[in-house]
Amino acid sequence: MKAIRRFTVRPVLPEPLRPLSDLARNLRWSWHAETRDLFQSVDPGRWSASGGDPVRLLGSVPPARLAELAGDRRFLRRLAAVAGDLHDYTTGDRWYQAQTDPLPAAIAYFSPEFGITAALPQYSGGLGILAGDHLKAASDLGVPLIGVGLLYRHGYFRQTLSRDGWQQEHYPVLDPNELPVAQLEEPDGTPAQVALALPGGRQLHARIWLAQVGRVPLLLLDSDVEENDLGERGVTDRLYGGGSEHRLLQEMLLGIGGVRAVRTYCRLTGHPEPEVFHTNEGHAGFLGLERIAELCDGGFDFDSALEAVRAGTVFTTHTPVPAGIDRFDRELVARHFGPDAELPRIDVDRVLRLGMETYPGGEPNLFNMAVMGLRLAQRANGVSLLHGNVSREMFSGLWPGFDADEVPITSVTNGVHAPTWVAPEVFRLGARQIGVQRAEDALTVGGSERWDSVADIPDQDIWDLRRLLREQLVEEVRERLRASWRQRGAATAELGWIDGVLDPDVLTIGFARRVPSYKRLTLMLRDRDRLMDLLLHPERPIQIVVAGKAHPADDGGKRLVQELVRFTDDPRVRHRIVFLPDYGMAMAQKLYPGCDIWLNNPLRPLEACGTSGMKAALNGCLNLSVLDGWWDEWFQPDFGWAIPTADGAGTDPDHRDDIEAAALYDLLEQRVTPRFYERGRSGLPDRWIEMVRHTLSSLGPKVLAGRMVREYVERLYAPAAVAHRALGADTARDLAEWKARVRAAWPGVSVDHVETSASEALAELGTTLGLRVRVGLGALGPDDVEVQVVSGRVDEQDRIGDATVVPLKPVGALDQGGRWVYEGTLSLDRTGPFGYTVRILPAHRLLASSAELGLVAGPSEELVEAAGLLMR
Repeated sequence: MKAIRRFTVRPVLPEPLRPLSDLARNLRWSWHAETRDLFQSVDPGRWSASGGDPVRLLGSVPPARLAELAGDRRFLRRLAAVAGDLHDYTTGDRWYQAQTDPLPAAIAYFSPEFGITAALPQYSGGLGILAGDHLKAASDLGVPLIGVGLLYRHGYFRQTLSRDGWQQEHYPVLDPNELPVAQLEEPDGTPAQVALALPGGRQLHARIWLAQVGRVPLLLLDSDVEENDLGERGVTDRLYGGGSEHRLLQEMLLGIGGVRAVRTYCRLTGHPEPEVFHTNEGHAGFLGLERIAELCDGGFDFDSALEAVRAGTVFTTHTPVPAGIDRFDRELVARHFGPDAELPRIDVDRVLRLGMETYPGGEPNLFNMAVMGLRLAQRANGVSLLHGNVSREMFSGLWPGFDADEVPITSVTNGVHAPTWVAPEVFRLGARQIGVQRAEDALTVGGSERWDSVADIPDQDIWDLRRLLREQLVEEVRERLRASWRQRGAATAELGWIDGVLDPDVLTIGFARRVPSYKRLTLMLRDRDRLMDLLLHPERPIQIVVAGKAHPADDGGKRLVQELVRFTDDPRVRHRIVFLPDYGMAMAQKLYPGCDIWLNNPLRPLEACGTSGMKAALNGCLNLSVLDGWWDEWFQPDFGWAIPTADGAGTDPDHRDDIEAAALYDLLEQRVTPRFYERGRSGLPDRWIEMVRHTLSSLGPKVLAGRMVREYVERLYAPAAVAHRALGADTARDLAEWKARVRAAWPGVSVDHVETSASEALAELGTTLGLRVRVGLGALGPDDVEVQVVSGRVDEQDRIGDATVVPLKPVGALDQGGRWVYEGTLSLDRTGPFGYTVRILPAHRLLASSAELGLVAGPSEELVEAAGLLMR
C-alpha cells in the first residue's frame, strides 16, 4: 500500500546530546574528520547505512542508544571538544581577517549548482563541485561569502544500466526536511519567501532554505510551495531539465530571486550586505538587472545604476564553446520583463540590449546569458590560463578593434578543496610528518610554493600507502559492481566472477567525468586489440575504472556509455576494466585516492579546467592527460605524462582520434607501465615513488581551492569592492554621462599623421626613435583619451605580436588644423622584423581596462601605407 501523506519525524535528542544537532546541520562535518568520526561512533552500522549522513543517522538511532550516549562521559567529552572546535572555527579570526588591504564586507556568490556533499545532491558535475569547493575554501579562509543557488526537489538524476548497458535515469524525490538544511524564517516564525512577477498577473513564489557550509551560509530557493500553481511549483524540480521557458524561469529565480533572498537573509540575521556579487557562469546573470532596479528605485537613472552595478560584479565563464552557453529567443525574454511582468520600471529594450548578440558573428535575435554576464560585470575571468585565452577569442566580438589578448577577461585557475578530497590515510601520513595543525593549514590556507616535508617520508611508507588505497578501491569497485549487476537483472549465482575483479597489485587507471562527446569516453576503445593487450599483459597489466553520466537528453552520450559498458562486459577483460554507474561525490572520494594514474583525453582546447586530475594528484596519483585546462599550465614530466595532440585546424576528427589514441597506447606501453613495474635495489618502484613525491610536494600546493579563493580575493573581489565604493550616485552619473559623451563623439576621433625620426627601414638594436603624432579628437579633449604607440615583432602579414604599449604625451594646444599633437619615443629593443602603430583609446580613472568601452581609433589604411615603418 502507498501512503497518502508523508511526514518527517525528527528524533528528540536528550539534553546532553543537543550539540549533535548543531554539528549535523553544519556541513563542515563533510570535510572535518573528527566530526565524522564522532558521528560514526554513535552507531557504526547505522552510520554506514546512512551513507555517512549525520541527519539521516540521527533520525534512525533508537532512543535507547541515545539515552546510553547521554550518560557516556567519554562520548560527552568528545562531543564537547568537537562542538567547541566548530565554535572556534566559525567565530575566530582566519586568513581574511588578518589582511590589511581594504576588502569587501561581504561577497555574494551565485551558482546554479553546488556540490558540497553527497548528502545534499544539488550538483551534476564540475561546475557544481567547483562551486562547493569555493564555498568550503572561503569558509576555511574566513572570507565573508554568501552562497546563492536553487534547491532542486529531484536534484540531478541517479544513473543505472539496463541489461544491454543503456543508461537509465531515475529522479528520487528529495524532502528538504530530510536534508542538512533549515528553513529561513521571519521573526514571527513564518517561512521567509521571495516572489517574482510572471506574465498575466501571476507570481512565482519561493521559500529560502539555509545550508550552513562552515562559516558560509548557502541560500537555496525552492519553488515547491503551496502559493504556486502546479507549473510554478515545478520550476525548481530538477537540475538542467525542461525546455527554454523552464530554464529561463530557473535563471530568473536564481538571479533576481537570489538577490532578494540575500537582502532577506541580511535583514533577518544582520549579516553585512554584499559589496561584490560574483556569478559563477551565466545562469545567474539576471542578478545584475535586479540590482539595477534596486538602485533605480533609490533615485539612480538606468545608465548610472548600470555603472554602479558593473563596478561591483565579477563574472566567471566556464565554457570553452558557444554551444555550452544558455541562449533564449528574444521574444521569450521580452515577455517575462516589463510592465506586465518582472522589473516593470525598466524598459524592456534596455534589458534585451544587455544580452543580444549584436556583434559580428552573433545571432541578433538570441539573448545570450554569458554576453549579459560580461556586459554587467567590470571584471571577468576564465578558469585556467589556456581557458582565459580561449575565452578572450570566443568573446572578442564584444570588443571590436582589439586583439584577443587585450580583451578584458583574465583567468584564475580552479583549485580543489583538499580536506574534502584527500583520503584520511594521506592526511594522517602528512600529519605524522609535520603535525596535525600544520597539515590542516597546508591543505586549507596554502601559500607555500612547495611542501618540502614530503621529501622526508620514507619510500616504503609512500608505497605502502598507495597499495592500501588501491586495495580499498578494489573492495569499493567490487561492491558497487555487484550492486549494479543486480540492478541489471543478474542473479547472485551469476556474479561469482566479481570476487576476482581488479587486483590491488596492478597498475590502476581512473577515468570519471560527465560524458559529452568532447571528453571522449571511448577513445581508449579506438584499437581494442591494443587495449586488450595492455589489460592482459602477462608481466605489466593495467586495470581501468570508468564512471560517468550522459545528459538525459544526449542520446549520443548514452551510446558512448553503452559502447564502453559492452566492452567491460566481455568475459575476457571484465576482471580488468569496469564501468561504475551513478558517478557522484561519494564514489569520487574513493576513486581518486585509489588510482595510480588519472586519465583525461578531451579534445583540446575544450576542457576549461578539468579539476578531477587535481583531486587525484593530492592523493599521490599521477596524471596522464592531453595538454588542456590546468594540465596545459602546470604539466611537468615530474608529475605525469602529456598525451600528444593532433589539433591542427585541418585534421579530420576520426583521424585525429586515431592519432591521439595511438599516442595514448604508446605512452602506456613504453613509459607508464615499465616505470610502475620496474623495481630498484630496495625492491620498490623508486622512480615511480619519486614521481609521486614530486606530485605531492610541487603540484599539491598549486591545485588548492585555498590558493584559488585567495586569488579571487586579491585580484578580483578587492578591486571590485574599491570600485563599488567609488561609485556613489553622483560619481556613477558622471561616469555614465562621460561614457555616453565619448561614444557619441568617437566617430570624430582619428589618427591623422605620424612622423618618425627614422629615415630608413633598417635600424640597430637599442636605437631610440622619436615619434610625433597628430590626432583629431572631435568633441573630446586630451583628458578623455590616451594616445599610445604599440610596437613589437611582426609576422608576414605585419601583425604585431608580444606587443609593448607606451603612452604618448600631448604637446601644447590645438594646432591650426584643429589637431592635437602628441610626442614620445620608441625603443627598438629586439631584433628581427619589428613594427609599430599608433592608436587612441578612451581613458578614465574609473575604467578597469582601457578596452572596457570597446572603442579604439587607429591610422587609416592610406596613412599606414604612407607612413608606417617596418624595421628589419
